[in-house]
This record gives sequence, C-alpha cells and structure tokens, in this order.
Amino acid sequence: MRRWLLTLTLALAGTATVVLAGCVPPHRADGDLTDDWAALPAPRLFVPATDACLPRLTAVAQAATYETVDCAGSHLAEAVHVGTFTGPTAQGARPEPGSPALRSARAECDQRAREVIGGDWHSARLTLNIALPPVTAWVAGARWFRCDLAETDSIDNTRPVNRLGSLRGAMVGDNALMHRCFDPKLIGENLNYMAPVLCTEPHRAEFVGVYEERDRTWPDFTRAAPEVHRRCMALIAAFAAVPNNADLPYRAGSIFYPPSQREWEEGDRGVRCFLWSDDRKLTRSMRGAGPEGLPVI
Repeated sequence: MRRWLLTLTLALAGTATVVLAGCVPPHRADGDLTDDWAALPAPRLFVPATDACLPRLTAVAQAATYETVDCAGSHLAEAVHVGTFTGPTAQGARPEPGSPALRSARAECDQRAREVIGGDWHSARLTLNIALPPVTAWVAGARWFRCDLAETDSIDNTRPVNRLGSLRGAMVGDNALMHRCFDPKLIGENLNYMAPVLCTEPHRAEFVGVYEERDRTWPDFTRAAPEVHRRCMALIAAFAAVPNNADLPYRAGSIFYPPSQREWEEGDRGVRCFLWSDDRKLTRSMRGAGPEGLPVI
C-alpha cells in the first residue's frame, strides 16, 4: 500500500514537472487594435412579414411588439401584402391614418386583397386596414405599409372578430362571409340594423353589389343621397334583370352602406348597395328574377 502511494506521488510529481516545462511566453500586442474584431453587420430596418396572421390589429406596427401566429389557429387579422411608399409621399413626414396621403397605399392594398381572396372584399364581412411604421422608424428610413384583412361581426358592426383559417380564396365559390339576404330591423322609418338570414327565409333586403364613388369629397357625398340611391337602383336593375326605367321604384327601393369617413379620406370609395322590398317579404334571391319575380306593385 505504501509503495503504491509513493509511486502515485512520484507520478504526479512528474506530471507537474512536465506541465511546468510546457509553459509558453505570454502573447504580445501587435499594435493593431482592430484586426482581431469581426466587422459588425449593417443595421437593418424592421419590415413586417406578408402572408402572415396576426393576434391583434393595430394602425402602427412596432418591432418590439410584433407577433405572428399560425393562420390555422385563432387570429384577428391577416397581412395580405406589404408595400413601399414611393414618390412625394416617401419624402415627407409619415402619413397619418385617415389622411389622403394613404390613397395610393390603399389602392395597392385593395388590389392585392382582391387577388388573395378572389373577389371584392366589400362584398363580404371583411374590413381592410393599413398598418404603418412608428414615426421613429419612419425617421430612420422605414417606408413600408402593411395591408391587413379582418373578418367583421356584421354589415353594421365592423369590429374585427377572431377567426380560424386563412382568408386566401375566401371569395371563391360559396362562403358564409359573403353578403346575401337580410331582414332589416327598423325603428320607425329609420334602419336600425340588418339581420342576416337565408334567402329562402322571409326577408326584405338583398345585397346586389358595390359601386365606386370617385368624384366626391366626403362632405359632398353626405349630401348626395338621391344620387347614391340612383346609382344603387341601377345595380338593383342589373342584379334582378328588370328594366331600369320609371317602373323600377315600384319594384324595389335601395339601402346603401358607404365607407367610414376615415376610410373615405384614405381612398376607399366602395358603396355597398342592397335591394329593399318595402311592400312584401321575399322568400328567394332576386338575382335574375326578371319582371315576373320582381313585379311592379
């Protein structure tokens, strides 16, 4: 036992000697303070992703709070496009939500949304919103805008609601999001809200289409109800396949839903038009009904 311990001690001592003998001189500075550091990458501005679903809908998208979720799960909105401001808009201060400076951006968003869903989003329970970079990011050079589509609760309540699944192709074929027939609820002679029903159920209103009101300011539009009614009546005549003549007001009336003032100023001029049957309840769609299906009363 003692011999073994002694041998171990000597072996360790020899090892220590070898280690000491292996010491090297310390590294000396070469006088260049930069050659031992890797170059830092160039700074990159945050740009949100497109074709991504979002847990919240905001007018300003910040990198610090940016988050995307799986479109198959619950989400509030879907980013269908990310564009870039160019020209005079890109040279000045960041456009404010609801300002005319966003008209070119909204036009681009509108076109891209139609391509993604396969139709006009005005014809469904959908809303289109624009998200902008914060002012600090704009000053730093960010020039992007994001186009967000969201499902809404109803034609009357445009508050976005959570949904499951992407909106891609939502307007292709039969889809529950699309506006169809309604049973309007009135308070006196004023429309309170439009209750959606099956077209085979008794109803008094049906969505017929959208027209673009390009030439009026918002104040002018609010005073132009008779002209808006005439434009919608033309859509009703085409939808129901009846003559657009002096008899048309005795076949049906109109209900119309314009964009909000904020949307209008940004360039959304899509006016939604509905056929209104004041004198009788309908139990079928009036699409292509003809004079016999929508008679003069």
